[in-house]
Amino acid sequence: MYWDTPRLRLDALRPADAAVLFGYRADPEVSRFQSWRPASVAEAADFIERQADASLEASDSWFQRAIRLREDGTLIGDLGVHLPPDAEGSVEFGVSIAPAHQGNGYACEAVRAVFGWVFGQLGRHRIHASVDPRNLASMAMLRALGMRQEAHHRESLWLHGEWVDDVVFALLASEWRAAQPAR
Repeated sequence: MYWDTPRLRLDALRPADAAVLFGYRADPEVSRFQSWRPASVAEAADFIERQADASLEASDSWFQRAIRLREDGTLIGDLGVHLPPDAEGSVEFGVSIAPAHQGNGYACEAVRAVFGWVFGQLGRHRIHASVDPRNLASMAMLRALGMRQEAHHRESLWLHGEWVDDVVFALLASEWRAAQPAR
């Protein structure tokens, strides 16, 4: 499964992506806000290998897609989709962009493609994301995508040796459809 946008292609992570995936996922500016931080290129390669068999049919698993530049296939980030087993009709997502490619609107472009898939082909009712409120760029992106803040949980997650806040943003399928240009 893949999605194309004007500038991006979202597709499967490949074994050759391990070093790049490790490079940005282990970067302190990226990993401080992520629950998964690979300790080595080998761990990133193992993650990619496990993702080769990942399926949205598997209960409570993350389905990770590479975010690549369409023009040359360069891996610039990844986007995960999670269908929680206890949340009928709801989908969770998370996105990471390598620092060298941040600030170009790539995350918004990738997430918009996923919204179209979640609310279109999957026919889901709601999508949500969880973000550390210190990640101002991610919070701005979620708002720009039309998501609304639903909750702010104080020091609710133990992450990388500290208690951190967790802010939840969500969007309903009806809100997404209402915001789309007429066709």
